[in-house]
Amino acid sequence: MRFVHIADVHLGATPDWGMPWGELRHKEIWDSFDRVIDVCNKEKADLLLIAGDLFHRQPKLSELKELNYRLGKLNSARAVIMAGNHDYIGARSYYQNFEWNDRVHIFLKDTIEAVEFPDINTVVYGLSYLSRDITEPLYDNVKPEHKDRINILLAHGGDEKNIPINRKKLLESGFDYIALGHIHKPEIISERMAYSGSLEPLDKNEIGSRGYIIGDIEISNNAYEGLKASAADQAVAAGVKSAVSGRQITTDISIRFVPASGREYKRIELEVNAGDTNGSLLDKAKEAIKSNGERHIYSFYIKGFRDADIKFDTEAIKKLGNICEVTDESLPDYDFDALFRENSDNLIGLFIEKIRQKADQDELAKKALYYGIEALLGARDMNK
Repeated sequence: MRFVHIADVHLGATPDWGMPWGELRHKEIWDSFDRVIDVCNKEKADLLLIAGDLFHRQPKLSELKELNYRLGKLNSARAVIMAGNHDYIGARSYYQNFEWNDRVHIFLKDTIEAVEFPDINTVVYGLSYLSRDITEPLYDNVKPEHKDRINILLAHGGDEKNIPINRKKLLESGFDYIALGHIHKPEIISERMAYSGSLEPLDKNEIGSRGYIIGDIEISNNAYEGLKASAADQAVAAGVKSAVSGRQITTDISIRFVPASGREYKRIELEVNAGDTNGSLLDKAKEAIKSNGERHIYSFYIKGFRDADIKFDTEAIKKLGNICEVTDESLPDYDFDALFRENSDNLIGLFIEKIRQKADQDELAKKALYYGIEALLGARDMNK
């Protein structure tokens, strides 16, 4: 049985609202979801597991119709959906009475239910959020009831406000796979439990790859284990066997994370020295964008020691493309000996004398020396 696991798609969201590329991001999230449908068809997946927050908020009726059309394009996979804390099923939610096509099942209660797929010998368990916050650890005592089936759990949460999760308990619960949502950073906790992460990164803090998890679960028995496995079977068998008390079967599972987002947020440090000018800094930013990919969205951090007479133009860098922020953390490359000689009889000289010895041994004091002198010189120049 093959599955694709996604979560935290946040359809309807517009990341980077107000930025030149902001409106594109709204569409790109739908485009990423469309690519997942294509992946399911190409990989001949049996299940598409959607572990909450498919929408950024309670969906409009028109959005559910768009979603239903897309899910209707699945060839072999059936989609199983739970609502998360963002798209929770409120009293007026269109989730309540929507007529899905026959390839879709959605959990509508806030207690664990099970949907069976006899043709693939699989049962999927799950619930949905009926309110934004759920503070009870609802998954702590959940266990599969079907000893002769592949058992999968959809679960959304992992913090104090959104169903706290005891990972150890959940791993020992007996499910063959636990498809987690809510945490946007992908994390494979074990072969049997993982956060797929968000399908697209949703703000500048979500750096790194985003995508989906694809997995295979196979029932193993004496006859199977006695056969010489093919290369594909060996890859599956390289996973882990479930050890469920009272099980009539054992299973082998193998999963992998697949990066699939159209863009990534990148944090890039631009290292400068006393020889750099605004022109050379701009060239460094251009080269970073070229080498990392022009489609991505950047936060630049200027580091190092610049010429004391140079003030970097961060706005010029922002005009290069998809730049959400530029932070200048560089320090002026002062000649403290010369500064002390020139200011030995005033506050600047006194400051240098008091803090310089400590700065030679303490990194924080060293920064205080640079920032302090920058402020004092700036105040002096303003008073001239």
